[in-house]
Amino acid sequence: MRVRAIIEKEWAEAFKNRMVVFTVGLLPVLFAFLPLILIFVFQNAGPEDFRSSGPLPPGLANNPAFQGLDERNLMLAFLVNQFMLFYLVMPLAIPVTIAAYSVVGEKREKSLEPLLATPITVSELLWGKSLAAAIPGIASTWVSYTLYALLARLLIENDRVYATIVNPMWLFALIVVAPLMSILAVNVGLIVSSRVNDPRAAEQLSMFVILPVLALFFAQMAGVMLVNLQTMMGLAAVLALVDAGLIRLGARLFQRETILTRWK
Repeated sequence: MRVRAIIEKEWAEAFKNRMVVFTVGLLPVLFAFLPLILIFVFQNAGPEDFRSSGPLPPGLANNPAFQGLDERNLMLAFLVNQFMLFYLVMPLAIPVTIAAYSVVGEKREKSLEPLLATPITVSELLWGKSLAAAIPGIASTWVSYTLYALLARLLIENDRVYATIVNPMWLFALIVVAPLMSILAVNVGLIVSSRVNDPRAAEQLSMFVILPVLALFFAQMAGVMLVNLQTMMGLAAVLALVDAGLIRLGARLFQRETILTRWK
């Protein structure tokens, strides 16, 4: 009940912040409907729009899953596959925004000290703050993906192209990797916000956790690497190790004595 009380308190305060509301409200809609618009455009384009004027992009030529498709469906499958990577941004961006604001807001309002004077333990406080940041990110990602997958089925005519959206790799990424990324984002946000006093600075510094996903996007686009199920499983293993280290580091920073004496 104490953890639930912290979650409710965090949500009540976080959603007063316009940046948090903007991030939680806009990203799921953007990531669901932007690819749908492009899919609709591709489906209704003429064959002449897909005539190759040169070699295929490496990400197309090197992907065995796309072999045998005509140019229209080949480009559409590649586009759909690229957009799926952005579903790994949402479980990073939303939790890190909430977590970064969480501790900074407490420090600025000097409400942490009275909170720690209650019977709540520091671990309960951390659990509450972590879950309050992670739940919206994970839930928004799953809801947005479900909406996208259902509506895309109505637009995409080729079954192999649609299979790009619901293949085992992306299901594993959304069910396993996305929550691990949320844990990463939460801990980075809490650690950064424990060291600064400005919410904007905390948000900007914390947003660096999105860079690896963007690097993955551009690496696949350039053909430097091919994202597959093995890549996602390796990423999950690395994230699990990093998360464990960040949780230990966060626990050290969130000692009762440290909060009461140093967080000014």
